[in-house]
Amino acid sequence: MATLKQIRRRIRSVKSTQQITRAMEMVAAAKLRRATERALASRPYALKAAEMLQSLAGAASTLAHPLFEVRPVQRRLIVVLASDKGLCGSYNMNVFRRVEQQCPLGERAGITVLPVARRSNAYFGKRPWTLVAGISDLGDQTNPIKAKQLAEQIVELFVSKQVDEVSLVYTRYISVISRRVVEEKLLPIVPEVSGEASATNYIFEPSPEAIFETLLPRYVENRILQAMSESLASEHAARMVSMGSASRNAKDVIYRLTLEGNKLRQAAITREISEIVGGVEALK
Repeated sequence: MATLKQIRRRIRSVKSTQQITRAMEMVAAAKLRRATERALASRPYALKAAEMLQSLAGAASTLAHPLFEVRPVQRRLIVVLASDKGLCGSYNMNVFRRVEQQCPLGERAGITVLPVARRSNAYFGKRPWTLVAGISDLGDQTNPIKAKQLAEQIVELFVSKQVDEVSLVYTRYISVISRRVVEEKLLPIVPEVSGEASATNYIFEPSPEAIFETLLPRYVENRILQAMSESLASEHAARMVSMGSASRNAKDVIYRLTLEGNKLRQAAITREISEIVGGVEALK
């Protein structure tokens, strides 16, 4: 059984941990506010850009662009977005579990993983996966430069026919307590030809080739940038919830240890009083 001195030492240790978790919760809350504003503000643009591209691509369905090329899928690339840091609950493991479930150990022939962020690199680097070097440091803010670098790398792999299909796995932000891991097909871009799009008479100036040569890489870059924004918002939300839960657990531990210490102190006082009373009775 622990002594009173040991219990007091444990209480001090738990209080120190509680101060750290509270500070991390406040930092995550501040970062979450900014990340959420970015993710939610960029969603309409991303959706409208995708809608516009699909409409234009449907109207120019005869255009042969490398990013429109649909090939038999023999080599597949999975881009996995995780976090640089831990202490965010099951955020990272939910992403990794989704990839593991989609690609069991015996069915990974022709599948390559491009890990983004430190945790993703560390996880897949220690397991039997075929990897291509990705981004090792994602940061805690959306970085358009890194999104552009990643988009250029992915487009180069697809255009050079090193891969036939590219998928994007990340966590979509829904609310502070709700997130969902999604897998989206990034390349090839398959135009959705609808009756409205085919009936629209677009005028391409200077030419469809010149427009799509500029538009398609930016579309891929915007998709990746939006996925990064969603992932960062989800990460900060998960960390805030996790640290809040840790602070509450620390409070419960402190309460139980304090109660146990009070019982030991009361027992010691009672024992000393009994000894004093017993000594007085012996002197009579």
